[in-house]
Amino acid sequence: MMHRMLTVTFLGTAGSLPTPDRSPSAVLINREGELVLFDCGEGTQRQMMRAKTGMMGLDYIFITHFHADHILGIPGLLETMAFQGRKDPITIAGPIRTAEVVGLFDRLCYYSRKFPVKALELEPGDVVRMDGYEVEALRTKHSVPSLGYCLREDPRPGRFNRARATELGVPPGPLFGRLQRGETLEIEGRVVRPEDVMGPSRPGRKVVYTGDSRPTLEIEKASREADLLIHDGSLNDEMADWAVQTMHSTAGEAAELARRAGAKRLALTHISSRYSDDVSPLLADARRHFQDVLVAEDLMKIDIKLRDG
Repeated sequence: MMHRMLTVTFLGTAGSLPTPDRSPSAVLINREGELVLFDCGEGTQRQMMRAKTGMMGLDYIFITHFHADHILGIPGLLETMAFQGRKDPITIAGPIRTAEVVGLFDRLCYYSRKFPVKALELEPGDVVRMDGYEVEALRTKHSVPSLGYCLREDPRPGRFNRARATELGVPPGPLFGRLQRGETLEIEGRVVRPEDVMGPSRPGRKVVYTGDSRPTLEIEKASREADLLIHDGSLNDEMADWAVQTMHSTAGEAAELARRAGAKRLALTHISSRYSDDVSPLLADARRHFQDVLVAEDLMKIDIKLRDG
């Protein structure tokens, strides 16, 4: 069946500064071989090599904001793709000033790059349509203009009821496929509509990525029943005052939001270097509010299955 694979790879999970075990922010989603990158901290192209994700299937890079730890990997990634012979255009999308930043990187890679780099400036609520899914820009709350993103698949058709189709006189074969594709048929004078033989539509998958942000109502709304919420979890709850000052979130705040939204799973990322040896304080604070939570690690992969309901 088409569109079964949706894999999230955490290429960089560090907060602000890299550590020996964590690279700066970058999250890659592979949907049936089509790659979408969210943020691109320094060394992202090497992390892609280590994770064996490939990079030539990448057409969009969505940037949450223009702090250095989220964008300094872009020139290196563009250079690597250029050396590998890329010819297809790539689009870098992000908040206000994206065009200015892309222009700077464009000049850095001017001599070796042979493919177009396009800039796309987004505002909260803007949607980028793909084949079978979309990416929506979300309002977030950080110390500079910022966005989060919701990758949302289109709903899938309901299950095909073969027995009912046969009862209605539809012979097995190509006509079954036409009904599944939404066509209405006329069989020996009887009209058979897709809704006569198809169950209710089934939801597509949803992944939300906040980037650096305080918890917001907009993130919560976008995360309703999300298969995976990737939320800023920089600090444990004892550092709540510092989280407010730096416009980040604590693990407990992220987990409370996940619980309110009814998200299915929570991944904490942008982990402060103060937890380099022990992330248990983050997990303990989060699990007071929400059970299915993990602290993301570099090169961790999560496969998101299709929903039946």
